[in-house]
Amino acid sequence: MNRTIYLIRHAMPDIPLGERWCVGGRSDFPLGRLGRIQASRLPFVKELDGVKAVFASPLVRAIETARPLCGSPRIMPGLEEQDMGVWDGLSFREIMARYPALYAARERDPSLLPDGAECEEAVAGRMREAILHCLRESEGDIALVSHKGAIAAITGQRSRLGYTTLTVLEEENGALRVRDIGLSPQPELTDELCLAMLRASGADDSLVAHCRAVAALADELCAMLKGKGVALDGEAVHAAALMHDLAKGERDHAAVGGLWLKELGLPQLAEIVRQHTEPDSDALNEAGLVFLADKLVRGEQRVDLTERFGASLAKCRTTEARAAHARRFALARSLKEKTDRLTGAE
Repeated sequence: MNRTIYLIRHAMPDIPLGERWCVGGRSDFPLGRLGRIQASRLPFVKELDGVKAVFASPLVRAIETARPLCGSPRIMPGLEEQDMGVWDGLSFREIMARYPALYAARERDPSLLPDGAECEEAVAGRMREAILHCLRESEGDIALVSHKGAIAAITGQRSRLGYTTLTVLEEENGALRVRDIGLSPQPELTDELCLAMLRASGADDSLVAHCRAVAALADELCAMLKGKGVALDGEAVHAAALMHDLAKGERDHAAVGGLWLKELGLPQLAEIVRQHTEPDSDALNEAGLVFLADKLVRGEQRVDLTERFGASLAKCRTTEARAAHARRFALARSLKEKTDRLTGAE
């Protein structure tokens, strides 16, 4: 009987921004906020529905990726990332400064390795043994959370291995065959998934309640406008409203949330979330509707725009902040007036 092995590349670790790093088998970073959001989506991936056991490499970024699938994944030595020797854990800026000749030579011949590094054949060998060990210790289809270099070593393909992509192997009588490489499943955006992503980003109960309240109001406004012939994507409005504060706490959280959703393969939601603190115009579209709904809710309570913007004005301590506040208030008033005219609301 054939068995299926899903090799999952770990989610995005919390590596310092602004530089590229050589993160191999000796160095480790926990998942960052985006990584935790990526990992939270794995239980909703249909391809993984039939998995009977979950294994992870001993590195923390793999273990944390596996936990949403299985609270206590089995740790399996041999699934860890390729050891990059003296380069492991260094930024590429440091590597270029310390090892300029080897760095330049590897651009031409990637088989050249720094001192102490594993060769790809060795990585492929231990990966194969680890996979077979996992199969012996389990039944049915299994999921293994591993690393880009390690998965590439056993498949011969590196470029398509984004974070949390699936590489699918089949086993029959001890032989392993590669079926698919670097799949990027897009699970259905149910409320359960949206809220799982929101909680994975660090949202507490009060923020979740706020996002639910904004989504409920956005749904009502969307339904009324669609009844008056305004063409809107109600599903996108609902999902974006639920996740509009996905990056709350980050500087310019709307822009960061948009970038995260774009990275997750959700460009339409990314644009709506990017504009939820200030839309690009007063057009009565999906972004404008989520912006308006957010401005009509404080906490879980519905409020009028004067109350909402009056409460936030006190926080504006600079000329620039007050100008931005006035600009957003004007956009909100315009959108509210347009909505009221179309729906007959007073």
